[in-house]
Formats: sequence, C-alpha cells, structure tokens
Amino acid sequence: MRYLYAIIDLILYSNLWIACAAVAMAAQTQLLLTGKVQPSPLLGFILFSTLFLYALHRIIGLAKVKPFQSHGRYQVITRFKLHIILYALLSAAAAAFCFFQLPFSVQASAVLPSLISLAYVLPFLKGKRLRDLNYIKIFLIAIAWSWITVYLPALELGMGRNIPMMIMALERAFFVFAITLPFDIRDLEIDLFNGVQTIPARWGLKATKLLSLACLLAMMALAWLNFHIDVYSPGQFGALALSAITTYALVTAAGQVKHDYYYTGVLDGTMVLQFVLVWGLG
Repeated sequence: MRYLYAIIDLILYSNLWIACAAVAMAAQTQLLLTGKVQPSPLLGFILFSTLFLYALHRIIGLAKVKPFQSHGRYQVITRFKLHIILYALLSAAAAAFCFFQLPFSVQASAVLPSLISLAYVLPFLKGKRLRDLNYIKIFLIAIAWSWITVYLPALELGMGRNIPMMIMALERAFFVFAITLPFDIRDLEIDLFNGVQTIPARWGLKATKLLSLACLLAMMALAWLNFHIDVYSPGQFGALALSAITTYALVTAAGQVKHDYYYTGVLDGTMVLQFVLVWGLG
C-alpha cells in the first residue's frame, strides 16, 4: 500500500496532475471549437509552464507555512524539495523551448497571464505574493486559467476574436472559480496564520458553497448560449451539464473531507473529468 501512496504523491506533488488538467482544459477548447484535439507547441508550453509555476509555488510557499511543514502535503513537499526544484528547472527549459515554437501573436498574448502567474508565486511586494493579498488570489486563478486554456488555444486556431470564444472564456472562468473555492476552505487555517482574508473566512462555509453553486449555474447558462447558437452539440452541452452536477456534489464535501488527496487529486481532477466527458459524449 505504501508504494501506491508513493505513486499518488509523485503524481500530485510533482505537479504532473495539475499540469495534465491544464492541458486537458486547453485540449477541450480545441475540441469544442473545431471538433478535434490538435497536438501543438502550445499544449507543450501549457504543460511545462504549469509544471514550472506550481513547482515554484510549492517551494516558495514552504517558507510561508513553517508551522505546518510536518503535516500532510507539506511534509511530502518538504521531503522531496530537491526533487521539486529539479522538476522546476527542467520544466522551465522545456516551456521556453515550446514558447519559441509558437506564433508571435500567441507568444505576445501569453506574456500577461505568465507575468500574473509569476507574481502569484513570487514575493515581489515587500515579501508578499499576489496570493497573499486579501480576496484576490481566487480571481487571479480564474482569469489566468481562462486566458491560458481558452483564449490562447483559440488564438492559435485563428479564432481569438469571436463571440463563442468569449462566451467560453467566461464559462471557463466561472468553472475554475467554482472549483477553487473549496481550496480556500481547505486552507482556512493557513490563510489565517498568514493574515490573508478569503471568501470562506469572511462568508463562512455554507455561503461559500452556495457561491460555488452560483458559479456553476452561470457556467451552464453560458454553455447554453453556445449551444443555442450551434457552437456546442447536444452531447457537448450534456457533458458540461454532467460535469457541473458532479463538480457541485464534490464541492459540498469541502471542509468535511480533510485529506489533501480530495482537493489536489479529486477536485483538480474535475478539469480532467470535464474534458473526458466532452470528448466521450460530444
């Protein structure tokens, strides 16, 4: 059994799982806009830049959670800190290689979300990161993920300035916002220690989960618009609806389930699940 846990830890805390989720979201955009997934340098860039940024986030974040380093995921991250640094360096090199294979328009459009993502993890504000500012981190995550997994793939396909893409970008932002709220619930104690105000700390768990539901309903309203204008097929719309229902069922357990596998594994996995449903039912 310990070998199984070792494999799960490697997949989750090497950031491979979240990187695969990012690629799945970008591939889903391709699928919804063109009906097929197209391997491209952009998917490589998204994979490796996500690996790099999340590895950097974990390493820098350790300094912010010293009292928690002997517990849960931080214990694993601390134990494999040198491994994660190596993953970060290799991923940065691979991301740079893929970046220079991209068309200039995509390169230019990738700069802003990349800078936002770096500012999210680097303590450039007198020792603070953007994620350490009250309430802001969840909005930054939703915006950056929507930009990177919707706008950039659409731009690469020559569809960067049309109404369906804009609707899809909002749809994706609401979805990412909905699945990020449970992470703020998980991190209540740590954010309190760091003096960071979050939505769950201010509104409470019940209101936070209702906000997640509202975001998923907004996601479905926007998906219906793309279905109504014949961008999404009935199967694709149904897949997104099933994804929203499943996701909310998982969100309701946030706070009750304490193990990090539920958050880093299952809730992040809703992005992979959504892609699989769209691909399978579309």
